[in-house]
Amino acid sequence: MSRIGKKPVAIPSGVKVEVKEGVICIEGPKGKLLRQLAGRIGIEVKDSQVFVNRSGDSKVDKSMHGLFRALVNNMIKGVTDGYVKELEIIGIGFKAAIQGNILNMQLGYSHAVNFPVPEGIKVECPKPTQVVVSGIDKEIVGKVASEIRAVCPPEPYKGKGIRYVGEYVKKKVGKAQATTK
Repeated sequence: MSRIGKKPVAIPSGVKVEVKEGVICIEGPKGKLLRQLAGRIGIEVKDSQVFVNRSGDSKVDKSMHGLFRALVNNMIKGVTDGYVKELEIIGIGFKAAIQGNILNMQLGYSHAVNFPVPEGIKVECPKPTQVVVSGIDKEIVGKVASEIRAVCPPEPYKGKGIRYVGEYVKKKVGKAQATTK
C-alpha cells in the first residue's frame, strides 16, 4: 500500500467534493477546481474525508495512488487558502509593473518584456522589484512563476535577474587579474 495514498484527506468546512463520471470537482470559498481521474483510481467521500483507492497492485497503480491523493490534497488546500509564489528582480534599472492584464518588465534588454497573465491567476507588483503570483491551482501558479523567472534567470557572476524569494544563487568568481613581472 502506498504510504501517502492510504492516508485520508480531511475536508474542511465550506468545501464541497463531488465525484462524477471520472472527474473530481472541489468547490470552496476561493473557487472551483476540476481534475480528470486516471482509469484505475477511485475516490470515495465519506465522513468529511476523501479516500483514494486503486484497482491493482502494479507499479503504475501504486504511483498513481499516491499522486492522486497528493493532487486532491493540493486542490482542497487551493480552494481554501490558495497558493502564492513570490519573485524578486535584482539588477540596476530592472523593474516590473502591471498594466491591465499584462506584466510589463524592464530587464536590461533593448525592449520591454510583456508577459500576458493567464486567466485564474493574479499577479501583483507591491514594489517595482517584487512580483507576487497567486491563485488556487498549485500547478498553474508554479508554472506561471517559472515562466516569469525564465524571461531573465539569475546569472552566476553578479546575480542579476529574476529569482524566487529566498533562492540562493551561487556566484562564480570572475576573471583573475593577470600579474605582470
